[in-house]
Amino acid sequence: MKPSLFLLLLLLFSCNKKTSDVVESNDTLVSVDTVKIVKPIIPKKEIAKEYSNERFRKVTVEKVDEHKFNIKGEAQIFEANFNWVVEDGHNELKKGFEMTDAGAPEWGKFDFTIDVEKEDENSTLHLILFEVSAKDGSRQYELPILLY
Repeated sequence: MKPSLFLLLLLLFSCNKKTSDVVESNDTLVSVDTVKIVKPIIPKKEIAKEYSNERFRKVTVEKVDEHKFNIKGEAQIFEANFNWVVEDGHNELKKGFEMTDAGAPEWGKFDFTIDVEKEDENSTLHLILFEVSAKDGSRQYELPILLY
């Protein structure tokens, strides 16, 4: 009986796993056994904000240069023609028109670049995309977008 008890105790102690203390910091795991595991740093990708309304969708703005912006998206516009204006809340700094690759009722794609600079450093620039009414020339379906 003594040898079997001794064998049982020997088996119990030999199968016992060694535990070690693990210290975790922001980017590494270090154990008492001096094994160092480095966690990979994954860069955060900026997700472009999409703007939309009844006539415009999937509109994104990418800052290309200090005062240059690339605008992409889709529009469901009569005769594939829409207008835009950049304003600072008081003045229209720049305006123009663009074409999509398809007219309504299809969603046509557009891609254009504007170069605009603030007149007043403390102002905020907004790009407004809109359709011009064939009836009275007024702005319809305005889509305001913050530039900077």
